[in-house]
Amino acid sequence: MPQIPQTLHELSVGQLSARSGAAVSALHFYESKGLIHSRRTSGNQRRYTRDALRRVAFVRAAQRVGIPLATIREALAELPEGRTPNREDWARLSHAWRGELDERIDQLGRLRDHLTDCIGCGCLSLENCVLSNPDDISGGMITGSRLMPERTKSERGERPGG
Repeated sequence: MPQIPQTLHELSVGQLSARSGAAVSALHFYESKGLIHSRRTSGNQRRYTRDALRRVAFVRAAQRVGIPLATIREALAELPEGRTPNREDWARLSHAWRGELDERIDQLGRLRDHLTDCIGCGCLSLENCVLSNPDDISGGMITGSRLMPERTKSERGERPGG
């Protein structure tokens, strides 16, 4: 991994990529979403302050645990003066995100537990299927798979009239 001299206060996108492990395209994407910021040189090259390394690490860690980018952006926007998150910020935010993650884990567990039943029956009916109709929301309104769009013969790969 290339070392960046301590006297260097700004990083090129390539240096930020090498140090953070994030692809250049990911860094451009993060910037387009307002997660990191750069300034442009007179030659229109991006330059990032060294604290962008911590912001990228923060974004990637939050993404790894399943936090959506929009939620990450909101969390970063709440920091005073747009500063880089520190250990206390991560502790506070991860505590707040824990409930959301626990709920998703529970939902995935329920889906996993019903997956075998669904494959076993093969119907995918809106009346009974926990994958197509979680918590039987549609079951009280209508039975069967009539809410599914009807496919035409051409969509099914059949020839007209045959």
